[in-house]
Amino acid sequence: MRSGVLVAALVLFGSGVAASAAEPAAAHARNVIYIQGDGLGPGQRELIRLATVGRHGDLAMNRLPVTGLVHTDPDDPEEVVTDSAAAATALATGHKTRNGAVGVDPAGRPLRTVLEDAKRAGKATGLVTTAQVTGASPAAFAAHVPSRDAQSDIARQYLVDSRPDVLLGGGEDWWFPKGEPGAWPDKPGEESRSTHGNLVAQAQRTGYTYVRNAQELQRTRASRILGLFANEDMVDYGPDGVGKYAPSVPLVQMAKKALDTLSANPHGFFLFLEEEGIDGMSHENNAHAVIDAGRALDATVAEVLRFVRSHPDTLVIVGGDHETGGLSIENADGPNEGDEDGPFPVPGTNLAFKVDWTTGDHSGASTPVTATGPGSAALDGTVDNTDVHRAMAQAFGS
Repeated sequence: MRSGVLVAALVLFGSGVAASAAEPAAAHARNVIYIQGDGLGPGQRELIRLATVGRHGDLAMNRLPVTGLVHTDPDDPEEVVTDSAAAATALATGHKTRNGAVGVDPAGRPLRTVLEDAKRAGKATGLVTTAQVTGASPAAFAAHVPSRDAQSDIARQYLVDSRPDVLLGGGEDWWFPKGEPGAWPDKPGEESRSTHGNLVAQAQRTGYTYVRNAQELQRTRASRILGLFANEDMVDYGPDGVGKYAPSVPLVQMAKKALDTLSANPHGFFLFLEEEGIDGMSHENNAHAVIDAGRALDATVAEVLRFVRSHPDTLVIVGGDHETGGLSIENADGPNEGDEDGPFPVPGTNLAFKVDWTTGDHSGASTPVTATGPGSAALDGTVDNTDVHRAMAQAFGS
């Protein structure tokens, strides 16, 4: 395969990448970085733009030269609207499945993923998220289970089968057995519940360096890293005034460490990066916290694009697995009605807007996608989530 770099980044903020960067000369890419804003629909994308840079600015992800719209519906006999497991499986494997299924088809048969193909090609691989690292979206790239709830099985498959080089996120409760707490305190109703014994100890025996906080992550120079930074998700979800976006380790720090670690592999790498706070806070109809999560995602995209500038043969894909909350933006022209948040000021103006919500669940809205680099032209226009996988696979030359 000819040398190149693929960064497939499903993210939230843009970069200032010039349109000429959409298709570098390299026929194939060397690395893939897929960055996802979970729950990031068109409303969330505009909310974060208006609230952070205003009407006359734009997000870095919006400056990428290729723009498309992605259908997200699952192959489910009972539901039209996707969940994260089915959506991520389509992105990871190129095949649709039923809701709740992770890395398997509707009949439960395993599907090969882009991460597994990268591993077979001798590339380094990583999963990084502010959710649980065994959550539905990262799991779909490196595990095969009939139910997204089988998170200890997912963790064990990481260690025994797919073996990503970098695993960073929350969810330590799934790695320690009952009665053996980890580094992070459980809230009422939470406890360690691994069904496979102490999986952290098993990871260490098989070559992973285990880190528990931002300081340990920064210090390590290991080539294989397991970092668990919360007992469950890294975000404290809740409605406006209750939920807070304050992960113990910023997504941008995790992303930088993953880039530094994986890029040492001379054959290249695949990296999944995810900001979960957008989805979780949209479920809570908490627009203030969605904006905070969006800022964090923007900083992460900027970090990725700094890496890309020194690796010009790079594919970047930015988007969301589904929309959450049915978010819409309205003029601030009266008292709040129903499930409205705001008003929010528009930077650089005397204007303000409100956010209205139609649901606390996922919606069937298509999600925006932006891209640059080898293979990115395949995502121009209206595409399916399985086409996002094909763009990555073809850029890898597989």
